[in-house]
Amino acid sequence: MTYARVLLRFFKANLMAAMEYRADFLANALVAVASSLWTLAALQVFFMHRPRLGGWRYEEAMIVAGLFITFEGVMAALFRPNLEEIPEAVRQGTLDFILLRPLDSQFLVSFQQMQIWHLTDIMLGLGVVAWALSRLGWPSFDRFLLFGVMLLSGLVIFYSLLMILITLAFWFVEVGNIMELIYTFFEAGRFPVTAFPTWVRIVLTFIVPIAFITTVPAQAVLGWLRPEGILIGLLIAAALFTISRSFWRYALRHYTSAGG
Repeated sequence: MTYARVLLRFFKANLMAAMEYRADFLANALVAVASSLWTLAALQVFFMHRPRLGGWRYEEAMIVAGLFITFEGVMAALFRPNLEEIPEAVRQGTLDFILLRPLDSQFLVSFQQMQIWHLTDIMLGLGVVAWALSRLGWPSFDRFLLFGVMLLSGLVIFYSLLMILITLAFWFVEVGNIMELIYTFFEAGRFPVTAFPTWVRIVLTFIVPIAFITTVPAQAVLGWLRPEGILIGLLIAAALFTISRSFWRYALRHYTSAGG
């Protein structure tokens, strides 16, 4: 069985579970949409008083905001419901059941749970990006291709960063505060990184690389991204993913199961 088929089975199972309580599903979806609209409203208010934000015009900044909403949806639909369960699984010994399955354990702990209603965030975010691009003029195929590559790169960067930090749960009882700190940094991704002071830009680019999640893909589709920016983004994604894989395997070698 391929991993794509397993992922599809996870999706179907979570969708069926969500649709058993349709009223709750609808309520959760509406709350998710309302939260996303708040991001857009805040940006709208800012541009009522200023023509540019860190050198970005309204439609350009809306691409960043749309990508933020998209990634926020991915985080809420996949990353948080899965990765935040790892510390409890380690403490309770339920990780044993995952390790016994004939599939990659990191894949299983990353994708088995899905909060389907947050797909509304993803669709809304991509819709905002499409609207902004329609106002600015549709980019060339090359830009779209580069946009897709940098979008995937940003997704890998954020996932890998969270995975590295949550793996610390094998040694430390509480890692929730560290995760909340990363989520706080992630909130800065709703605005172009150039809107912040220089020292904050450095932090958001090289220490906690949130810039590569929203600002860099937006620069790619707008044709602003320089070759060195592309290379740095891809190298950071590859490095963090490799570290996350190696660190997870190292943690498993030092894991003591519930059965001893």
